[in-house]
Amino acid sequence: MKKRGIKSTLRLDEVKIGNMVPPPLSCLKMSTPSPLHGKALPSVKEWKKIVAPHTKSCPKKAMWQVINSIGAYFALWAVMYFTVQISMWGTFALALLAGAFLVRVFIIFHDCGHGSFHPSKRANTIIGFISGVLTFTPYQHWRWEHAIHHSASGDLDRRGTGDVWTMTVEEYLSSSIWKRLAYRTVRNPFVLFVIVPPFLFIIRERFITSGAKARDRNSVRWTNLALILLSAVLIAIFGLVPFLLIQGTTILVASVSGVWLFYVQHQFEGVYWEREADWDFTAAALEGSSFYKLPKVLQWFSGNIGFHHIHHLSSRIPNYNLESCHNSHEIFQSIEPITFRKGLQSLTFRLWDEKQRKLVGFKNISKPATQAS
Repeated sequence: MKKRGIKSTLRLDEVKIGNMVPPPLSCLKMSTPSPLHGKALPSVKEWKKIVAPHTKSCPKKAMWQVINSIGAYFALWAVMYFTVQISMWGTFALALLAGAFLVRVFIIFHDCGHGSFHPSKRANTIIGFISGVLTFTPYQHWRWEHAIHHSASGDLDRRGTGDVWTMTVEEYLSSSIWKRLAYRTVRNPFVLFVIVPPFLFIIRERFITSGAKARDRNSVRWTNLALILLSAVLIAIFGLVPFLLIQGTTILVASVSGVWLFYVQHQFEGVYWEREADWDFTAAALEGSSFYKLPKVLQWFSGNIGFHHIHHLSSRIPNYNLESCHNSHEIFQSIEPITFRKGLQSLTFRLWDEKQRKLVGFKNISKPATQAS
């Protein structure tokens, strides 16, 4: 198998290099071949210079996001306290909107987990725990699992933690009928995007993953306790049925949206997957994570996470700097965006074909490689 340049071992914590003006593309020493419109990928040293000005967290921007996201979410719950006495349909509509704000709250939680949201580590931990309770996700435990995802994204030999279950064609064909059935069930769009999302956040996140350290295990316990207490208070205020309607709607909207975003960010036409021996960090970030271009209002609610290629390249960039980083250099703008319409096409992808080096559907695996589409 052909090598893709020097293997990078860069992990999550990257060194800040200060305010540097990114060099023009023509001055970059491109060492790794790339399908990005015929351009090659920059070396680690070179792209770190480009992203360095955008890795600085801003306390004012961070706190404004806390107000316009977490604060707005609390405000919607307060308004629903009054509307629930007037109209359940009106309350349901507000719960849908609250679910959209909860997606944005999760992005704040996500940035805190990367230590990029606020300059203060303590502030990140506090805000991360609070937003984690609101999104039903234990902060430290999720942070640990998500770090594994970042360090292994696009690596075929290190799949299985914090990603969408993806089998290769060869693995699928050699599996038992029961494993094939399980895989087909999980990859069914209705199951994957309607049943799985609320299950993950309401049920799965209540349990400790094997191998978790004491701090991670405790975060699950403390989050579960906080959820019990918060639910008890809200039930006492709203009543059981209204609480279930509001909370159920918000978590359903947020979880379905979140799983869809994560899916289309890593399951798209032209995505990068490689065996560990040939895996490259830069290629995995820029080619294995999509630039999901959304309308401005959806971009706001999703906290700019559509610039996922930038995020995977440098997780130290807070969400409020992702777009400016993308616009700062043509190497990022060379990446073909995934539109909402094009993203829907990824629903047909089920397996990774190592021979064709692309994602394929179940109908393609019985066809010769020359005929598969």
